[in-house]
Amino acid sequence: MTSDPTTSTQPSSLWAATAVAGPDTPPLLESREVDVLVIGAGFTGLSTALHLAERGTSVCVVDSQEPGWGASGRNGGQVNPTLKHDPDELVRMFGERRAEPLIDAVSKSADLVFDLIKRHDIDCKPVRSGWLQLAYAPKDVEGLHARAKQWRKRGVPVEMLDSDAVARRVGTRAFAGGWLDSRAGAIQPLSYTRGLAQAALAAGAAVHSGSAVTSLSPQVSKGSGKWLATLSTGATVSADRVVIATNGYTGPLWPGLQSTLLTANSFIVATAPLSRAEANDILARGETASTSQRLLLYFRKDSDGRLLMGGRGFFSDPKNASDFSHLERSLELLFPQLGPLKYEYRWAGRIAVTRDFMPHIHEPAPGITVAVGCNGRGIALCTSFGKHLASRLTGGTDEFPYPISPIKPIPMHQLQRLYIAAGVAWYSLLDRFG
Repeated sequence: MTSDPTTSTQPSSLWAATAVAGPDTPPLLESREVDVLVIGAGFTGLSTALHLAERGTSVCVVDSQEPGWGASGRNGGQVNPTLKHDPDELVRMFGERRAEPLIDAVSKSADLVFDLIKRHDIDCKPVRSGWLQLAYAPKDVEGLHARAKQWRKRGVPVEMLDSDAVARRVGTRAFAGGWLDSRAGAIQPLSYTRGLAQAALAAGAAVHSGSAVTSLSPQVSKGSGKWLATLSTGATVSADRVVIATNGYTGPLWPGLQSTLLTANSFIVATAPLSRAEANDILARGETASTSQRLLLYFRKDSDGRLLMGGRGFFSDPKNASDFSHLERSLELLFPQLGPLKYEYRWAGRIAVTRDFMPHIHEPAPGITVAVGCNGRGIALCTSFGKHLASRLTGGTDEFPYPISPIKPIPMHQLQRLYIAAGVAWYSLLDRFG
């Protein structure tokens, strides 16, 4: 990898400070023709490009910023192979024939991430010790154990934990119980994103930073069925197929798409490294964790023993340290034995939430594919998108597991700030009193 991290445009965060350098991805200055143009150099776009290039497809990835600039480089680094909906609920939603391939693809998504890391020797501090989902109230533990049983029925190694078992694993008596999903793990997400970019380049894909798509239109005059993308650099890309993978940073490029997503910030704080004794008592086996609240909190340790805590924040970008106080207060309530904590990093990134909390794959026109709506589960899910989209775009025989849906803008989408603010207030009340 060749780029100088000191010249990166990546926003300040723990990940930006500790990531491996990314590959050289200069702006695209000369027009070109490819089989597939991918818009967005995050997990979805880079995984799609890598898998397409490995199939011998000519592919070009463009991004207005750089690989991992958005949520792919700013998230909590948890590799969780789940959706918001439990397996049995997915069967009720889609029927068994359609649901089971979806459940299987999601279940194997963490395997795919760690297989790619191993195969391409991606230096991203991978740890695969499982994910703990935890409940504060005894009445909520039963629901988590029911979820675990649904996955166990499908062959997933799970453990159902009572309060004592959770306390031993997590290092706090705050929780009444939970479950452990052994498929899950953790990575340094920006290093992983940059590793995907390097792997895609090595496979023959082109990846270009600082190259925003300003217009996208069919090349009707040629009668070829191709699409022409005009870039902010003045160059153009002609492609048979286009994949739009912009997720939480989706703009008005494709009509109506932006109005299908509610975007909100996820805030994260990271402490100074804990002492060895302190670190050994908290998530000692390297597990990741999150709460079962509607407005969940998620936490883990990084490779240097820092404690990270993340959760939903305000709609607008944070302006000062006080915007993160709710996370710092939560972390200190969970682990009072640590005393006052020193925080070294605070940052935020934008996630895309769909109305049904499902990933959205759209095919709004011949040659156009849209993949958005990871709903905060981007590492595993979006990596999986890429593998399966590459197969679909190249005529693979594998059944495409993710539902294809039409673009349906959210009514009164312009009021989304009020939606989110009201939802945060309402769910906070339910979590507190419900």
